[in-house]
Amino acid sequence: MALVHPKPRCLFFDVFGTCVDWRKTVTEELWQQTREALSSPTSSIASRIRMLASDMTYEQWGEVAQEWRNGYLKFTREVANSTDPSKPYKTVDEHHLESLRNILTQRGLIFARTDGTPADLVHDGSLWDEQQIKELSMVWHRLDPWPDTCRGIQELNRQFYTCTLSNGNLTLLKDMVAHAKMEFTHVYSAEMFQSYKPSPKVYLGAAEKMGLRPEECAMVAAHLDDLKAAKSNGFRTIYIERPQEERHPELGGEADLVDIWVKEGEMGFVTAAERLGISISEHAT
Repeated sequence: MALVHPKPRCLFFDVFGTCVDWRKTVTEELWQQTREALSSPTSSIASRIRMLASDMTYEQWGEVAQEWRNGYLKFTREVANSTDPSKPYKTVDEHHLESLRNILTQRGLIFARTDGTPADLVHDGSLWDEQQIKELSMVWHRLDPWPDTCRGIQELNRQFYTCTLSNGNLTLLKDMVAHAKMEFTHVYSAEMFQSYKPSPKVYLGAAEKMGLRPEECAMVAAHLDDLKAAKSNGFRTIYIERPQEERHPELGGEADLVDIWVKEGEMGFVTAAERLGISISEHAT
């Protein structure tokens, strides 16, 4: 499949899961920080929590990472669908911290304060103290890219503007782009439009900010629901299959939803560049 002509001028990229492997990075961070806390001579972890954390496997921390991610998806959808203009906007960073505290409390790994001190401070004896939890919540700023991501973006930059269009807040995205060495020509966030995908405000706002019509833009994502929303707002669509990322496989059967489809066994962004007419140098493949 190839895009209809003329080619788009700007490619907008979903980031979490499409450009970076959030699952591996977050799981490994949770696992490593647990090992360090359990072995630290200065940790004062309650016996029950120490036993619980010691018994948790790497796979179980992967379940925590997925629960954390699911909470993010629920949160962003609620904001995107809200019709209450008076509701204050909350950044993804703020949500990630609040969500992590809740998950750890529900799993019995930290104590919530019950003695009149602020509810967002954890009690002595928890697996991590408040500062450690805040630092851990920032793991989303330093996610590692998929193997094809950086090279593919470089190739695509030869003919297109490349721009993030993620629900992550702007500071988070700038940090992640720097950490992963992803050379996008522009960094946009849903935060700039005070909403979250799949709100039309995000897609249309991004196109307008680039000075382009929607039909001059394409959305690149590993999630068919993101592409469906982009398509409904006039964007063209590029689907990049990534391991465990598709939430709505039933959408794959919708006619004309995807203009370019890159399978999981192919070269991701590099293959997308080839199908967009870019001649890839030998060492890229």
